Order: sequence, then C-alpha cells, then structure tokens
Amino acid sequence: MTMAAAFAKRMIATRSSQILGTANSTSSTAATSAARAFCSSSTTPITATLFPGDGIGPEIAESVKKVFTTAGVPINWEEHYVGTEIDPRTQSFLTWESLESVRRNKVGLKGPMATPIGKGHRSLNLTLRKELNLYANVRPCYSLPGYKTRYDDVNLITIRENTEGEYSGLEHQVVRGVVESLKIITRQASLRVAEYAFHYAKTHGRERVSAIHKANIMQKTDGLFLKCCREVAEKYPEITYEEVVIDNCCMMLVKNPALFDVLVMPNLYGDIISDLCAGLVGGLGLTPSCNIGEDGVALAEAVHGSAPDIAGKNLANPTALLLSGVMMLRHLKLNEQAEQIHSAIINTIAEGKYRTADLGGSSTTTDFTKAICDHL
Repeated sequence: MTMAAAFAKRMIATRSSQILGTANSTSSTAATSAARAFCSSSTTPITATLFPGDGIGPEIAESVKKVFTTAGVPINWEEHYVGTEIDPRTQSFLTWESLESVRRNKVGLKGPMATPIGKGHRSLNLTLRKELNLYANVRPCYSLPGYKTRYDDVNLITIRENTEGEYSGLEHQVVRGVVESLKIITRQASLRVAEYAFHYAKTHGRERVSAIHKANIMQKTDGLFLKCCREVAEKYPEITYEEVVIDNCCMMLVKNPALFDVLVMPNLYGDIISDLCAGLVGGLGLTPSCNIGEDGVALAEAVHGSAPDIAGKNLANPTALLLSGVMMLRHLKLNEQAEQIHSAIINTIAEGKYRTADLGGSSTTTDFTKAICDHL
C-alpha cells in the first residue's frame, strides 16, 4: 500500500462522516424532514429516480450503477431521460412524468444536463429546482488525500439558496436596448436556507457559519437575507456566526480556505462561490452536490458540464456523480454502503494507478470504475 493510500484510509472515517452525512435533529422541521425521510433496511430495495443526463452523463451513470451493484446497494433505478421536445406542462425538455417520479420516490440522482444557450429554452436545472422546490444546494469541498492541489487543508461546505435571487427568471425589456432583471429575496426562503445551514452545522460538528452578502450595495435584498440569518443565529449560540462581503470572501478563500467552515448565501453568490471552492480541491469533476427540498425530497447531482467533446469516448471521470451518489445513500441512511463506496473512491484516487485524464492519468472510465469496484 502506498503512503498516500495509507493516509487516505486514516482520513476517510473522520471526513466522510463529517462532510457527507445528512442532518438528523429535531431543531428544524424542514431539515428534519429531509434527514429522516428514509430509514431503510438493507434488505428492502429502494426506488430512486435516475437522470443519466446528456453528453458523458449516460457513461458516468453506468459507472454509478456498476459500483452500487458491486457494493450491494439495495436500490432500483427508475430512469428518466431529457425529452427532445418541450413539454408544455413544464415549459422545458424535462417531462412532467420525470418530475412526478422524483416527487413519488423522494430521492434521485442526476447527471449533467445541457440547456441550449440563447434559444429561449427554460433551464433544465432551474426547472428541477423550481418544480420540486429544492431550496438548498449543499456542496462539500474537501481536499482528497493523495491528490495534490495548491491546498491540502480545504474542508468546507457551501449552502446555496436555490429558488430565488437573480435566478428568479423575471426579466423584461424596458425599452429597446434596455433590459431589466429582478432580484427576489423573501423572508420565507431566507429563513428556510439559514435554518438548514445552522442545523447542518450543529449536527455535523461544524463550528462556524458565514453569511455571504453584498448588503453594503444591495441594502434591501441582501439586507433582508442577513436579517434572517441573524435571527436564526440567535437560536444557535454554540455556532459562531459571521457576515462576509462576497468580494472579500472570494479573496479570503483563495488566500486561505481554512478560514471558512459552513458558508450560506443567496442564489447567484452560491453559484459562483461553490465553483470557486471546487477549484480549490481539483475541480467540478471531484465535487459532490445534493439539493434538499421540502417533504424529504433530495436530488443529488454532478454539477460539472456534459462535456460533449468526450462523450462516448470512455474518457469521462465519474467521481463527482459517484460522490453525489454517496450523499444520496447517506440521506437514505444506507451509511455502511456509503462509507464503503466513499473509501473505495478515495483509495483508488490516492493510489494513483488508475486515474482519468483530468486527474493526470490515462485510464478509461471503464478501468477507473473497475478499480473502484476492486477496492470494494
């Protein structure tokens, strides 16, 4: 066993339980609903919705299915693909039946989906968030043992409000040559995501929650968001609360990411900061993500692009979708299988023998997947 792999084994137990788990406390109705939605025995198969997605999506989805089967995960996949025509019921290429599948199963896994740019089509990801009321995007960013990047001590969580802000989709032309986009911030959505962030911090042994904002300029909208965060913070005196301006946050993350623990923020800032954090640990190909909704719905996803240039060439890295699958398993309380798969992924990368091109290796998707299965 290489030194990197040995170090990885020591790190796995503490990091995976701290980072990839799901909250489980009674302090928040919404967060508790998401956390307690499933308590399944390993002998009862669970039905989960799977969106393989576009481009490399079907290939990496196959990797997930193979690894899950090898690990003995009791799951039945209900697969749904993006349509070729607009569904008038969703106003997007996502069908109503696919959304109903997630509502019914309350859990799903999604590969990368590509929305045509500049053609007036409703974003597929935005459709999922809006229609399923996925109010919080949770993205762990942590250094992988054995995979060298500029930083080796990153261990933070970004929690992004997912339903409003600049992504409310309210744009119009005022006069020719002048367009206006409305930023919507509500007390209800802000309290909900703030509550989830503090609840997550408390139940995962985190010590600090940072609210990211630009209230010095957007005094009404971001001011309301901060007011809600302060209100929730008062209920969690054991958690250190701070407020950081978005531009200063970016600088601090690049200088010393260890300064942060849990970051909570409105939609657009979360979109930017979460990708920045992914870059600190190796990129979106190594970063898991899970969207939390009301009524216990959880949709884990790979947040990288569909990479059409390498689609079908057996070159894609399935790590992000696999780690997102691990988050899904922890949500389902299948912690033993989640830990087993997480360990296999980390050990495979740490050993360095089998890595895809984006990780500095030359392995195919098939070979990398097989190596993970061998570690199981």
